[in-house]
Amino acid sequence: MNYQTFKPHIDLATIVKCYWALEVPAQQNTEPQLILPDGCVDMCFILGDDIKRYTSETDFIIQPRQMLLGPITEQFYIEPTGFVDTFAVRFYPYGFANFIDLPLHELCNKETPLSILFGEEKAEKLSQQIIHAHTTEERIGIVEGFLFERQKDEVTIDNIVKSTIDTLFLSKGSKPLNDILKDEKSKRRQLERNFKKQIGLSPKQLSKVIRLQATIQMLLNQSTKSLTDIAYESDYYDQAHFIKDFKEFTGLTPKEFLKDEKMALSSILYKKS
Repeated sequence: MNYQTFKPHIDLATIVKCYWALEVPAQQNTEPQLILPDGCVDMCFILGDDIKRYTSETDFIIQPRQMLLGPITEQFYIEPTGFVDTFAVRFYPYGFANFIDLPLHELCNKETPLSILFGEEKAEKLSQQIIHAHTTEERIGIVEGFLFERQKDEVTIDNIVKSTIDTLFLSKGSKPLNDILKDEKSKRRQLERNFKKQIGLSPKQLSKVIRLQATIQMLLNQSTKSLTDIAYESDYYDQAHFIKDFKEFTGLTPKEFLKDEKMALSSILYKKS
């Protein structure tokens, strides 16, 4: 499994978190892989074989080959049908609203073909350029040209939304919303509306996602730390509270997460995020 991330152009660095490329050789016996919410939005180009997303234990859809994976609030499973070769743009939670007019909550928990977002002609032109590029660096240049051309001139993201999200990331999701807003508490309803439109998630949902993503990274990157240490560092009341939230988020306890083969992809993605 070869997973690489690449930094964006400096003028896109506040909007684009990274570009990523994933290659996995075709295997005879594959395990469905669990994908967890991370608060971000990914624009993906499937260059290899098709990928299934399970809608139940037995039912699945084939993911669009050029798509936006919108904000997700719930875990889901994917499974390759053969060789995996994917190139993608990962946007910060407030990043993608700069490129479309649709409210982000309409894209939540689903894959949306790029043709719906950008029109058939522009989406097809972009997709063909990405497909026929020879290297990831070429693909990054192509997609950055598209983003610079598409980016709106006017300010899209509300300042309070952006500053709230920045603080959530800095505090790893552990700072209460009332503490972040301080004198802006009277604007909480407006903040909720703007979050729904521009992020697709509520402030509380995003805070929980960021907090649990931070604990997953600690679990993966600092294996010598005990669960108690991780719980207290993440401002959970105790280890039991941490394990309860973790299991609700992943369906597994922290120890099960580290051993489960269905976590192989998530372990790579979140360890390096």
